[in-house]
Amino acid sequence: LEEFKYDFNDKAELRHTETQQPFVFNYYKNVLEKNCKRYQTLGHLFEQYIYELLEKVCKLQKVYIPLADKEPRSFFFMSESTLTRHHSALLVLLQDHGVFRAGQWSQQAIIRHGLQHGSQIPCIQMALQAHYGVIVPNLNDSFVGVKMEKEWKSLLAQNIEPSSLKMVQTESFLSLQQPPQYVPDKCSNTPEEHMAYIWDYFISKTEGKDVAFLVHGYGGFVFMDLLVRRKWEVMSKVYAVAFIDSEHHVGHQLGSDVQLLAWIRHHCREWVTSPKPLDKPAATVLKKEFPMVSAGTEEHSLAPSSSLESIFKYFKKALKAKTTVNFSRIPIATRSSTKILVKFEDL
Repeated sequence: LEEFKYDFNDKAELRHTETQQPFVFNYYKNVLEKNCKRYQTLGHLFEQYIYELLEKVCKLQKVYIPLADKEPRSFFFMSESTLTRHHSALLVLLQDHGVFRAGQWSQQAIIRHGLQHGSQIPCIQMALQAHYGVIVPNLNDSFVGVKMEKEWKSLLAQNIEPSSLKMVQTESFLSLQQPPQYVPDKCSNTPEEHMAYIWDYFISKTEGKDVAFLVHGYGGFVFMDLLVRRKWEVMSKVYAVAFIDSEHHVGHQLGSDVQLLAWIRHHCREWVTSPKPLDKPAATVLKKEFPMVSAGTEEHSLAPSSSLESIFKYFKKALKAKTTVNFSRIPIATRSSTKILVKFEDL
């Protein structure tokens, strides 16, 4: 960052060290390819800088996986003694797909609004202060930017005027709005496999701990995939899930499984981008499987920071109200059923 002449000020905002101005994308006048490479390099610096903050400021441990491999090919972060020391609960954070690595919600938000909004550090600190254990998977660590290079070449081929591209538009193709491409060069080839591995070898080993998930964007799809893969384990250990502008699809992922549908209704809530004030009901026609409220912002990249305090209140209330339910005894509805046999009250 110093070589770029950028650094974070005392408000955790990215500023030029000499001019104190925000980051400028069009550094090389109207040369899109060089500006994109410069932007990508800055993103790699963010990765290393935030990894360092996770270890030194948040006191998280970097855990290399797979465990049995002499040459680990991926890693994630976990608070000290998460598996052995008693915590009131365990919080797992899942970020969106794209260029974002562990500890990041959005590079765009980091650049435009600072670490307080674009990184997961405020969330992690809040969790640690509330005596949660914390696990931060690195869902996109196996991502290879094949699509990104194609995007750049496409833009150059179209002779798009670089000066007309706002930084937010640049981020929109760099962060890859479509599902990313993956190459099998890691132990966890996809975010779903990465999460399943961490669940099997770490989270499932935490005896007697209540687990909460906070997921953003594609992280919601990853959680639903885990719920299907490890149905009974997840339903018995996870007490609350906070979705933020999630990309999950209940119909495609859960199908008509009555037990799963009953479980998510009772244990999940989603904060969605909306012009409405924070926490106001914001249900949509496409999503109504569990309560949905406004995140207090219309920007996807700012939704995690905007809704953070509200989400922790939800976690606290859900943990307090937690009751033991034996989902294996939930009766399965039949065609002859004329009444709803099981009803859960919304938290």
